Amino acid sequence: MTNKPKISILTIDFGMGGAQRFISLLLPQLVQDFQVSLVLFVDYIHFEIPEEVELVILNPDSKSSNSYISKIQRTFGLFSKYKNFVRKNKIEVSLSLLPVPNIINSLLTISNKRVKTIISERCYSSEMYKDNGVQMLLAKICFPVLYHRNNLLFSNSIHINEDLKQNFGVKMPMKVVYNPIEVNDKVKLRTEARPNANALKIINSGRIYEAKNQKLIVEAMNMSEKGGYYLTVLGDGILQEELQKNIQNSGLNDFVDLKGKVSGVKTYLIENDCFILSSNNEGFPNALLEALSVGLPCISTNCLSGPLEMLNDNEPVNISAGEFHEAKYGILVNVNDAIGLNKAMEYLKNEPEMRQKYSRLAFERAKMYSLDNIYNEIKELIIN
Repeated sequence: MTNKPKISILTIDFGMGGAQRFISLLLPQLVQDFQVSLVLFVDYIHFEIPEEVELVILNPDSKSSNSYISKIQRTFGLFSKYKNFVRKNKIEVSLSLLPVPNIINSLLTISNKRVKTIISERCYSSEMYKDNGVQMLLAKICFPVLYHRNNLLFSNSIHINEDLKQNFGVKMPMKVVYNPIEVNDKVKLRTEARPNANALKIINSGRIYEAKNQKLIVEAMNMSEKGGYYLTVLGDGILQEELQKNIQNSGLNDFVDLKGKVSGVKTYLIENDCFILSSNNEGFPNALLEALSVGLPCISTNCLSGPLEMLNDNEPVNISAGEFHEAKYGILVNVNDAIGLNKAMEYLKNEPEMRQKYSRLAFERAKMYSLDNIYNEIKELIIN
């Protein structure tokens, strides 16, 4: 019989999202210090789960209506199941990630005064919900009414916390814990082996949907002579077919490879010369962090939130339209600015010594987000 404290981690699924990646990296460390239960809404699992972790699926049959009334009813049903699980298993700390799990964790405090609850927001809410009036309204109601019931909120960006305070009326203790990454010195050396590529091999990874804006890279490529760049995109999504049409209409079929879902992302990263994050908004982009961790020079849109913190120590920059900024650890361009992105790409293509410089800086920056450092911060939050 172990005397380790019992902790439950509640989230929607264990698919390929950033929150799920965050959990997957921490689980092997958590089981050394806690009895861990991973509680999912639905049975969708991509990442490996340590055998010491108890897996609980609240709703094995996830097929149901997508109406908002049905979703609200489903949320209360999940809450009832989770409340019973926490009580029966004498969970001491309940940690949740993402809005609906956070709401359930908040409701838990009404019926269970003993359990310590910690919630985590992973997206910049004002941007995420700006085009969905119903979701924005629900967030404006639920966040200020429920979130403060928890012991602590942590996010992965200073800007996310400020957004919650200023635009959603959340008044409670908040911390920032950045996403962790595993860094390997040997991998970095392979990235530096391509200092004089004729065609700059660029890569992007993430779901193909509006927020990630991969079509911006295609537009930027189309401003230069064909053959100067070769783009690989890892991931799929609802806009994949539309992106393929953009590629075809631009005459770039021979220079863009949509790989779809892949495993071993770092294997693909190290085969390229530059990573581009083209997003309109982010939480704290794991894709950018993974690129830094293999010493890959990075260009990123200066979207809220994450890139400014990762690439420039959160020091504000003013980038003129159609231009780019040489930040401390990478290059920043304005959101949805194809001209600025094209200039940044041309700069790295024509200046191999700058690629070498940003390769070294990227790798050093990634070390600040090492798994050991971030786990110690999480452990401190759970215990204290």
